[in-house]
Amino acid sequence: MKKIAFLILALSIISCGKEQHDLTVKTNIKGLKKGTVYLKKIQDTALVTVDSIVVNGNSELELHSTIESPEMFFLYLNKNTAENERISFFADKGITEINTTVKNFAVDAKIKGSEQQKVLESYNDMISRLNYQNLDLIKASFEAKKENDQEKIDSLDKMSQNLIKRRYLFTVNFALNNKNSEVAPYLALSEIYNAKINLLDTINNSLSENVKMSKYGKELQSFIDKIKDSE
Repeated sequence: MKKIAFLILALSIISCGKEQHDLTVKTNIKGLKKGTVYLKKIQDTALVTVDSIVVNGNSELELHSTIESPEMFFLYLNKNTAENERISFFADKGITEINTTVKNFAVDAKIKGSEQQKVLESYNDMISRLNYQNLDLIKASFEAKKENDQEKIDSLDKMSQNLIKRRYLFTVNFALNNKNSEVAPYLALSEIYNAKINLLDTINNSLSENVKMSKYGKELQSFIDKIKDSE
């Protein structure tokens, strides 16, 4: 019994000796030999560094942060040049894994972690398609202007405006359909903050109680209150 009690005490001491973190970001950057990796987030409207690590030969690393409720974080890579590359991701308490390459830091990123990240990726997939359509319209409009084809220019401008409306409405519907996710108020604040107040109110009122009490839920309520106070 004494040996068992001693073993339990020893394990307890070891456990207490390890620093506990709300969020751990395990990162593997293939091909990275030297550079600095920063974990950042928005705090009081400013982008602040919450952790960083200097890489010298080991591409596998861990960064940490406190976190009260799910929120957006940003992983920056400085390859000892003036260039900074960034990966954005939605994190929750626990472990987030990010695997990428030094060559295509943001593009190659594979993120495994929070449920909110899965929801955000679903949104980004559709937005990417709309962005590609917009690029096609910009290219076509450039060619039409070179040819001085005013009828085509007007038609493409109308298509471009319709695409903007589609993106706007998609974001509103996506937020309403994901009222149980912290991604909903985040999108309202970051993508459609200039929407009519009744649309923002509709999204806000649809949120679950847990989401309303989250970081972005509280920020959305505060944002709406300020708009109403100024009217």
